Amino acid sequence: MKIIEVNKLPSAIALNLGALRSSSKRSSAVEALPEVTYVRPRVVVDPKKVAAYAKVCGFSKAHGVPMLFAHMEAFPLAMMYFGSKAFPWPAMGTVHLANSARLLKRIHAGDELRIEMRSGELYAHDKGQIFTLHARALRAGDVVWESTWTLLRMGVRNPKGEPYTSALVDETPISHQADFYAGGGIGRAYGRVSGDINPIHLSAITAKFLGFRKAIAHGMWTKARALAMLMPREDVDHAEVIVEFKTPLFLPARASLWAARQESGALFEVRNAKGDKPHLRGRVTY
Repeated sequence: MKIIEVNKLPSAIALNLGALRSSSKRSSAVEALPEVTYVRPRVVVDPKKVAAYAKVCGFSKAHGVPMLFAHMEAFPLAMMYFGSKAFPWPAMGTVHLANSARLLKRIHAGDELRIEMRSGELYAHDKGQIFTLHARALRAGDVVWESTWTLLRMGVRNPKGEPYTSALVDETPISHQADFYAGGGIGRAYGRVSGDINPIHLSAITAKFLGFRKAIAHGMWTKARALAMLMPREDVDHAEVIVEFKTPLFLPARASLWAARQESGALFEVRNAKGDKPHLRGRVTY
């Protein structure tokens, strides 16, 4: 396993340019991803950054450090990987299919974390090659948060690995819970906070260059927005959430939250305003 220590992050623009330069690569099959781990050895949880993230995603102060906040600190490492020689495919056009996260111990503003991101496993899909990335946050040597990103590289023939199967097969009926608005500028607002400035999220003009009729909301923003409405109105010590991304949420738009609430969690979907098209489906426990 190759370990790459990152003490100073490149700018968000540099990271995205690196991903863009990978477009010259071919979408060819590989037997496995090269084993590599990127590490940010010392990341202090900035209360101002927490507050900015909470505001754009709809969390209250009572939520403390939202459980998906650590994803933002791991995201630049994934972008570095996408722009590196170790990543075998073009970064542009990669589809985020699913995302899971586990909060093992409560994270506080001011905590010093070690953030790690490593390459993972391959799974076969009828539209190409699925690959995974695994991220985690450690505090004083203890893992406090971990996450798996499941991504699809379109167009890879003869993909490797076992066939991909959904982790969300619960058929429990869900009902309409709430509506929310995703403004036309939410992609830019979340991009400023998260560093994810993919042009498909920023404006209709930039999205059209990449084949989208309008800008689309970040999947991780949509996931966080749903959690802001589903989680208890106080900080939690443990939580786990998995979502599968379905159809793009074009901006601006009204969306609806559907759920089957349980004592310590919920099965949920974010749908369009009519409630007949899912943007994501998930399950949360706490």
